[in-house]
Formats: sequence, C-alpha cells, structure tokens
Amino acid sequence: MSSSDHPLTLVLVGPMAAGKTSVGRKVARLLDVPFIDTDKRIAAEHGPIPEIFAAHGEARFREFEREAVAVAVAEGGVVSLGGGAVMDADTRALLHRHPVVFLTVTADAVERRISGSARPLLAGDENPVERWRTIFDQRRSRYEEVADLTVDTSRRPMRALAEEIAAWRRKQP
Repeated sequence: MSSSDHPLTLVLVGPMAAGKTSVGRKVARLLDVPFIDTDKRIAAEHGPIPEIFAAHGEARFREFEREAVAVAVAEGGVVSLGGGAVMDADTRALLHRHPVVFLTVTADAVERRISGSARPLLAGDENPVERWRTIFDQRRSRYEEVADLTVDTSRRPMRALAEEIAAWRRKQP
C-alpha cells in the first residue's frame, strides 16, 4: 500500500461474465491487497441479489450498490463492481478518482461462461446471450467513460490478464 491514508485501490468494471471476480482475486494476490466483490457484500448484507430484485426492484438494488461501492473504494484493494454499477452517475463520479480497468469480453466467450448461471437480469430469458448483448450495448459507453485501461478477457488465460493489470496498476500514481 502507498500509505495508510491512501490505500492502493483498483476498480474493475465490465459486463456480466467478463471475469471481474476471477481476474480480480488474482490481481489482488499479486498486489498483496484485499479483494472486494461489491455484489457479494450486498448479498451478505441484504440477501441474495435475485431476491432483492424480486422484492424491491432494480432501483433499490442500485441504491445498495452505490453505498457498497463507496465503502469498498474507501477501504482500498481490488474492487470488483457489479455489471450495472456504472449506470449510476454518483458511482461514475466516484470512479473518476480511482484507477479503473474495464474488462470486456465477446459474446462467444460469454455464452460458455453463463450457461447454467443464476444472473437476475438474464433470468427466464429464452436467449440469454442476446439479452446479455443488449445489456452490454446499453452500458458499454459508461464502462468506457470511467475506464483508464481496457482489457479483453475472451481468450487469454486469467493469470496472464491478472499479471498485465497488476503491472499496469503498479505504474499508476
């Protein structure tokens, strides 16, 4: 860490199934900092995300998410955000003050990764990959807006991606 006042922070953004958790854990180990998954924190505090969506709606979930992101980046470490976190203007403003990596991925790679998953925005969809594409297209400009670095996770080994991202972060102020 750079100092106790300013812990090393790196934020990972990107669509569902881009590898934010898998890559993030490896980057955190390489940088010797904590790994924080904001979706897991929200679920631990408020219950399973699909249940939050069902009981309270997406807007309420986004409020929980905004709070979780603010706390996580203040703590420092490698912070993995849920796919839709960048849609919130306050969250985007906060992210502009931290190094952010946009993990992108192709639809072909996503198809292999999401089969059998329980992602609330894809639930019950006859064509989850097409739904994923629609969501990604809606959010892509927001990911690009906050990103300092973009890395495609489609075909490279997670370890190589993590090493590249960790090396990049070490060079940041």
